[in-house]
Amino acid sequence: MALTGRAGLLGLLGALLVLAAPLGGAMLLLVEGALLVGVLVDLARAGAVRPLLIARAGPRGTRLGEPVTVGLVVTNPGPRRLRGVLRDAWPPSAGAAPASVRVDNPAGGRRRVDTRLQPTRRGNRSPDRVTVRSIGPLGLAARQRSRSVPWTVRVVPPFASRRFLPEKLARLRELDGRLAARVRGQGTEFDALREYVGGDDVRSIDWRATARRDTVVVRTWRPERDRRVVLVLDTGRTSAGRVADTPRLDWSLDAALLLAALAGRAGDRVDLVAVDRSVRASVGGSGAGTGPSALPALVAAMAGLEPALVESDPQALVAAVLRRSRRRALVVLFTALDTGTVAAGLLPALPPLTARHVVLLASVADPRVAELARGRGEAAAVYDAAAAERAGLERRRLAVALRRRGVQVVDAVPAEFAPAVADAYLGLKAAGRL
Repeated sequence: MALTGRAGLLGLLGALLVLAAPLGGAMLLLVEGALLVGVLVDLARAGAVRPLLIARAGPRGTRLGEPVTVGLVVTNPGPRRLRGVLRDAWPPSAGAAPASVRVDNPAGGRRRVDTRLQPTRRGNRSPDRVTVRSIGPLGLAARQRSRSVPWTVRVVPPFASRRFLPEKLARLRELDGRLAARVRGQGTEFDALREYVGGDDVRSIDWRATARRDTVVVRTWRPERDRRVVLVLDTGRTSAGRVADTPRLDWSLDAALLLAALAGRAGDRVDLVAVDRSVRASVGGSGAGTGPSALPALVAAMAGLEPALVESDPQALVAAVLRRSRRRALVVLFTALDTGTVAAGLLPALPPLTARHVVLLASVADPRVAELARGRGEAAAVYDAAAAERAGLERRRLAVALRRRGVQVVDAVPAEFAPAVADAYLGLKAAGRL
């Protein structure tokens, strides 16, 4: 049971009447009795809420930033009309609107109530409870009941960088030999035989095929397919830092999706490992898929990832990668390029990884630092510029130290980060390192 605002207003007016009337206690009993009778009549005549049948309908997934509508189908099997208010409670991060709606459902009728969600965070978003308040004809009291109507909307990363995919696929087709000559080198596979021409590498001569023909025959090669790409997401403390008002982890997810889509089209197998002190998500393994079909599993695993406010363990990260892939692979490590993360912990742990795999470290740079470095004029701006220059110099020093250990480094601002990672992957393929 619930009392409405009208009941409270009448109670206030009744109190004023008791104070103004000469009857004293008799007037108080009269007013209270009348109000109580009105409440009882409303409760008796209000539509029943207990037998209501409530079911949900609508999509179960959306991308971050895209709206989605989830409906509630309310069936009234009772003998009385139900007039009142329905509230569908969602967590604040779901961005549900409206908060409540008025319902008018006749006996035996069915009504649909829609809630528009505009999620502001990734992951699974589930409602709390549906509360229905059936108000009586006098508007003084209502029957009220809350119940759980389970539903889950999975909010996946927005994949804003997919606009770069056509351009990168065109470059990949050139690399595959459809528009450019195939090359020979480390990480390539046999393609076909052709006659020798001047300038060909003599190591490419196929002597058995040459012995069966009148001319010298060489083998042609193309970039090897069915290689493995391991995407490693650092979900530790530094991934929670905001770059251009977006968590660093979200920029990494976007770049990882573009690289996964590109590598899948290239025929490479894509694995995913998210780790800080322990493994938070894992996709792939010995049965890892290739092509576009592998992308949904990666998106689903990324949806629930959140930064953990702990220091990442570089040894755990390296061990997770080594357990996953024994064959030579491209390991793309998405982490922060700062002294605390790289110099203090990651650099000493890298040798076992670089000895077996090709390692690419990708870090998103804060454009605000470059903006501060250009500041001049006031004393505060000069100090900010000095600090920004020092931070930039430290990042460049770390990048040089990583390259000396055989690690490729991508350090780019958010607008250029995802395409820069994809270009690094294509560059490694072009160089025959994959």
